[in-house]
Amino acid sequence: MVAVQTYAFDRMLSCHLLTLNHSWIRSFILIFCFLIPKRMLRYLSITFSAFLFITLPTSAQSGRIPVTADSGMVVTSHHLASEVGIEVLKNGGNAIDAAVATAFALAVTLPAAGNIGGGGFLVYHGGDGHVTAFNFREKAPLAVTETMFVGPDGTIVDNANHEGILSVCVPGTVAGLWLAHQRLGVSDWEDLVDPAIALAMDGFPSSRAMQPFLTQLAEKSDSLYMSTRHAFLKDGERVYEPGETWKQPDLGASLMRIRDEGHDGFYLGETARLLTDFMAQHGGLITMEDLALYTAEEVQPVHGTFHGHDIYAMRPPSSGGIALITMLNILEAYDLESLGHNSAQYLHLLTESMRRAYADRAEHIGDPNFNPDMPVDRLLSKPYADQLRASIDEDTASPSDPSKLGHIYLHPESEETTHISIVDADGNAVSLTYTLEYSYGSQIVADGTGFLLNNEMGDFNPIPGDTNIHGRIGTNPNLIAPQKRMLSSMTPTIVAKDGKPYLVVGTPGGRTIINSVMQIILNVTIFDMNMAQAVEAPRIHHQWLPNSTRFEPWGISPDTRALYEAKGHQVGAIRTQGRAHSIMIRDGLLYGAADSRSYDGRAIGF
Repeated sequence: MVAVQTYAFDRMLSCHLLTLNHSWIRSFILIFCFLIPKRMLRYLSITFSAFLFITLPTSAQSGRIPVTADSGMVVTSHHLASEVGIEVLKNGGNAIDAAVATAFALAVTLPAAGNIGGGGFLVYHGGDGHVTAFNFREKAPLAVTETMFVGPDGTIVDNANHEGILSVCVPGTVAGLWLAHQRLGVSDWEDLVDPAIALAMDGFPSSRAMQPFLTQLAEKSDSLYMSTRHAFLKDGERVYEPGETWKQPDLGASLMRIRDEGHDGFYLGETARLLTDFMAQHGGLITMEDLALYTAEEVQPVHGTFHGHDIYAMRPPSSGGIALITMLNILEAYDLESLGHNSAQYLHLLTESMRRAYADRAEHIGDPNFNPDMPVDRLLSKPYADQLRASIDEDTASPSDPSKLGHIYLHPESEETTHISIVDADGNAVSLTYTLEYSYGSQIVADGTGFLLNNEMGDFNPIPGDTNIHGRIGTNPNLIAPQKRMLSSMTPTIVAKDGKPYLVVGTPGGRTIINSVMQIILNVTIFDMNMAQAVEAPRIHHQWLPNSTRFEPWGISPDTRALYEAKGHQVGAIRTQGRAHSIMIRDGLLYGAADSRSYDGRAIGF
């Protein structure tokens, strides 16, 4: 009984501290629990844990105070996944190992965005200066056509590029995590997948954040979603209440095949058969050939500099790295600090840099395997930024003219993605962003697989042509083609200083991602904010078209807004922008910040 009490006490303390670095205190607690009468344990545990919570460093962020650690840090959108990652680091794994384990854990605990049915990007900066990146963005199936979603009247039929079986692309997550581990990991692959299997098979408390999706799912009767109901609802019928244990045996079985067979456990064999049989049954396009042909890529990230810092971010098909560096190049020549953080003049200059970078994004960027002539070097250059800066009027907003690019179409881009930041004891850093596209992706689960499929076809330009001031943009670089990767705004980024990682930054948020990452970098490098302050600060977004700036309304004063609007800017509101999970490395210490905009997010260090 005392042992059970001691375990319960230890777990209760862990809920407050998550990772207790002071081993002598931990030993004292365990011995003390065996000596005191059990009737006193409850009262003493509450008192003592309150004392520890106040006096010792905690691993749960408090307001604008970052979590501090000296050996390792993991920051994610779900505390259980952060715990998985930190255990890998404690057991001798490196940042890549922790990223693999954490990403698989998020596929279980954060089904809105964590996934094995989607794709994304990983940027790595080793403590030894080695820098690389992994592209595991999804690919279009072989059977797609350029105008497959366009009806006779020239419009998209039934929103089919975002909803239904035709919206699903070939997933890339498993291939990307496998490739990163094969190249840079040190732990056994099986050990990195096992924690996710345990979470799926043993279950964990259902989160309140899932309630809207579960309620909506319970009302679906289409046979396409019957397997989704089976995976997410009690007996396929009833909604799990917050706190009820949710188990996912089919997902656990899919993860077991990945654990035992690696890459082939997803793209060949039983999982591939279940997925392609489901596709054939429901009129989908993914075949065994599509899965067998899928490969992730190791690539060099794009590189820029900003006030003595090196910026490493994802290259195309992510537009994020190029746009981020373009904006920083434009802004580097201004004395931003003297303008004041989020002053009207500061926001004006940010907006004008955003406007120009997003216009270039629409015109030039797509999958490099299909667009070999993209002017990447020119877009990243300081002289090109000088040209863009020269076109900025410091007192008046520029127009956003859709006629600049002719007939183009800008599709909406979902804000439901998730980001992982990790640093290990050797200073190796990982910035990983991956997604299903919409929240819960296509909401489709193939029978027997347990995992949600993406709806990434919606990230291609589905209509060749059609431009208007409301933001309809489409360009040749991102038109639909077989085996092509769709354009993305995901911007996993590592900022280095003196050849060592300094900031690990990223966020979900659709097209807002690039601007959120930029503002966090500016908050640290220009305004000397700590990591939590930089993440919590209010953000804005402008994307060229439509010609409107979105503010987080709680963060910008009416006076500032009035001065900003007087320059000719149009302003709208956004409830929140992104959920940035980031790490700073300074003076030998790690400072982690989980964005409070994330319901279940947590930074954990040791």
